[in-house]
Amino acid sequence: MMSRERKKQAAALQEKLKILRSITHSHALSNTSIIMDASAYIKELKQKVVRLNQEIACAQDALRHSSSYPTVTVETLVGGHGGFLINVFSDKSCPGLLVSVLEAFDELGLSVLQATASCADSFRLEAVGGELPIIMSIGERISVLILCWWYCGTQNVAENVDEHVVKQAVLQAIRSCSESGSEHDEE
Repeated sequence: MMSRERKKQAAALQEKLKILRSITHSHALSNTSIIMDASAYIKELKQKVVRLNQEIACAQDALRHSSSYPTVTVETLVGGHGGFLINVFSDKSCPGLLVSVLEAFDELGLSVLQATASCADSFRLEAVGGELPIIMSIGERISVLILCWWYCGTQNVAENVDEHVVKQAVLQAIRSCSESGSEHDEE
């Protein structure tokens, strides 16, 4: 005869196997088959965990890349006579980024008529830019025209500076600043 203690242990084991069988959705009747089904179930769960961790890593990587890429929008002002509203946002700021963007405006022959900028942790710039004022000397206007001809591939600033050209110039300024910043980090 079995002792009382042994009967309690056997009953506890049967209860645990019953719970294990229900958790794993096993239809097995023998103890060995229930344990084998539980082992297969655990293996499936481990594979799901690995797959989910990979998906999370991919999503985080995609989020990191998409949010670190700067956003630049350029709109032509109504009746603008060469005027643009430029919005720039980047999660990261680097030393000299504002200067680089403003130099890009200068190279296009655009004067900054109004600007709001924040360069702390992230970079944000909202600027209204327009063609160079007429009060510039002929020599200054010729210098700017030469720079714009070199940059835009033409000598006529007013006809060839559009939203796309401004956006590309700003993005190039950001890339140049970022590349020079990462070169300094490596030193």
